[in-house]
Amino acid sequence: MSDYVIRSGDRAAFLAGLRELVDFLTANPAVVVPHRASVAVLVDASDSTGRREGVESVAAPLGVPTEDLGQGYFDARREFGPIAYVVVAIPPEERQ
Repeated sequence: MSDYVIRSGDRAAFLAGLRELVDFLTANPAVVVPHRASVAVLVDASDSTGRREGVESVAAPLGVPTEDLGQGYFDARREFGPIAYVVVAIPPEERQ
């Protein structure tokens, strides 16, 4: 059993929402879009090893490295044009 929990949602609903957003923005060119955007997946773990392993488990299929940001923070990101898909682990005391 892993020592981390990934806060994941309903995949089908998420993808449908992205498609709805694209369709809406395509049909409404007057609506501005952000210069850059991020989608984040959060990893919960009580210790540094679990946080790293959680981020690594998402980073591997993304084909990107896990970064140790120091002080118990880890992240990995893959850029899709101006949109970043990010997985991040934050120490428990910082989430309070």
